[in-house]
Amino acid sequence: MTGNQEQFEIKFRLTDGSDIGPKSFPAATSIATLKESILAQWPKDKVIGPTRTIKDLKLISAGKILENNRTVGECQSQSPLCDAPGTVTTMHVVLQPPTTDKEKKAVKEVTQQRCGCVIL
Repeated sequence: MTGNQEQFEIKFRLTDGSDIGPKSFPAATSIATLKESILAQWPKDKVIGPTRTIKDLKLISAGKILENNRTVGECQSQSPLCDAPGTVTTMHVVLQPPTTDKEKKAVKEVTQQRCGCVIL
């Protein structure tokens, strides 16, 4: 890879539809480093968020969960992350379910506020 192909413009789509980025990353950047970048840029106003560890996050691109020990370049060679050079790649960020009672309560409160069923 040469020139612009060694850099990837990536934005991260959160579950609420908001984005972090886009930001440029070299092909040698590990998925774990991408997750650390997400943690550092996580919006402070979000009710639900990771507990500051990359184990709380999963990155999905092109329908595949990306492994921490892989690099962006390796993921591109296995399954193209983007179709054309110079375009922005969107990766979806999925949070692991909360483990503490406080986090579970916060998730329950948010889902109770958002969910509603109507049976006709």
